[in-house]
Amino acid sequence: MKKKILFVFGTRPEAIKLAPLIKEFQKNKDYFDVHVVSTGQHKEMLDQVIDFFDIAVDCELQLMSKNQSLNELSSKILNSLKGVLDNEKPDYVFVHGDTTTTAFASIASFYNQIKVCHIEAGLRTFDKYSPFPEEINRSIAGKIADLHFAPTEQAAQNLINENVDKKSIIITGNTVIDALIDGIKITKNYNNNEIEVLKKIISNDRKIILVTGHRRENFGSGFKNICNAILEISEDPNIDIIYPVHLNPNVKNTVYDLLSGEKNIHLLNPLNYPAFIWLMSKSHIILTDSGGVQEEAPSLGIPVLVMRNTTERPEGIKSKTAILVGTKKDKIISTVRNLLEDKKRYKEISLKKNPYGDGMASKKIVEYIKKNG
Repeated sequence: MKKKILFVFGTRPEAIKLAPLIKEFQKNKDYFDVHVVSTGQHKEMLDQVIDFFDIAVDCELQLMSKNQSLNELSSKILNSLKGVLDNEKPDYVFVHGDTTTTAFASIASFYNQIKVCHIEAGLRTFDKYSPFPEEINRSIAGKIADLHFAPTEQAAQNLINENVDKKSIIITGNTVIDALIDGIKITKNYNNNEIEVLKKIISNDRKIILVTGHRRENFGSGFKNICNAILEISEDPNIDIIYPVHLNPNVKNTVYDLLSGEKNIHLLNPLNYPAFIWLMSKSHIILTDSGGVQEEAPSLGIPVLVMRNTTERPEGIKSKTAILVGTKKDKIISTVRNLLEDKKRYKEISLKKNPYGDGMASKKIVEYIKKNG
């Protein structure tokens, strides 16, 4: 008898990282009946990924509304998923990472006594407000999950330290590497207007510094410091800074107030996934507070400067594929300039092996469920 698998996601990063896993389960039709639910937590950016990876969404809850609080979103997810779970009666619910969707889909599944599989399990900063609310979201999922698919040995050890049964922890690598490999293949024959626009912006005789940012803990003074650092870095005539700006007003208003109209700084609307991975592949340095970018960039040989005070992805820091710079203006500036000037150090970083996986995570997860589910 087939096992019914229900995937629940709500944001663009979740959809990216679950896409190769959904596809891998769908290849095994004799074993699994796969259904996909979207809460629509990041509606605009989410739809781009769904289209790119050709994911068929069976149920769109469309729960996002303008300026709603975390309390409102959480209650909507919990209430809406009850009906879905009652109707579908899945054997397993798969959630990913650390979003509000992840936490409350896990709770809803627990209330229905349905097994929860947590992808990208075990990431921790051990500071409940950094990142906020992600650290607690993933901890909630970690308490509820029946199977923990950890991307690295460190993530697995974090779970063991929390008294999670070792037998329920499976180290697989991160599915984001699977998605990156698949995405690069797709873009080779993919017509994309945003990539064509980027080609007109990029100059072959200047190095690209890519910037992304969206974390709540950087709202306010953090983003002001980041922008002031970018402003000073942009004085170098040999670089172009490309910044796809997150739609959240707490990010967008600050960035446009401080950086609009500045030479060598290109402020863009958020890019769709194919355009973003294309731009990553052309970049010399990436400044980010994103978790996924920390994992993807090493596969492309690009140093990452992490603009956070802590990271739940210490493997990149330990392996020196990433550098933790926080949001201090002087630290960001000095580290960027060092990488631009010190070619030997740059090369050492770019040649390091990606600690987050080899592109086989999805296959490992499906094979585990086939054998043990």
